[in-house]
Amino acid sequence: MENPSLYLYDYHVWANQRWFDHLKKLPGELWHREMTSVFPSISQVFAHIYIVDHMWFAGMSGKSFEESRVLGNRLTDEMKGISLEEMEERFARLSEQYRSFLREQQDGPIPLKHPHYGETSVNLSDLVRHVVNHGTYHRGNLTAMLRQAGYQGVGTDYIIYLYSIR
Repeated sequence: MENPSLYLYDYHVWANQRWFDHLKKLPGELWHREMTSVFPSISQVFAHIYIVDHMWFAGMSGKSFEESRVLGNRLTDEMKGISLEEMEERFARLSEQYRSFLREQQDGPIPLKHPHYGETSVNLSDLVRHVVNHGTYHRGNLTAMLRQAGYQGVGTDYIIYLYSIR
């Protein structure tokens, strides 16, 4: 495996795309339907994943915590009310930025400074693993929300990904 971080990130992209494809087959009103869950709607789960992915990309690219926080606040405002298709397009653009970045990087330490946690240095591969793990966690929220609404989720376990690419 030439670039383990890129390989793992591709799983994240695949899993998100499986969800987009699945949601397009369901009633469109589900995207913004208010639910009693960890997030108030499916669209807000995706907005959260996207915003956090974007903020970590900024951090990996050398932006400060404050710059990432400002970006997150701006994106939070931009995400309000957007369609499933627009969200899918935003994820696609961001994934191309990630892939281009990861193709050019060596795994190595990235300094991080957080106002509450202090300073540390974390390998790029660990940050990518965090991004992917965060997305996996919230895709589980999506499954619970769809079941609550009377629909099935979609399988995005890592092993399903491995079978799909063989």
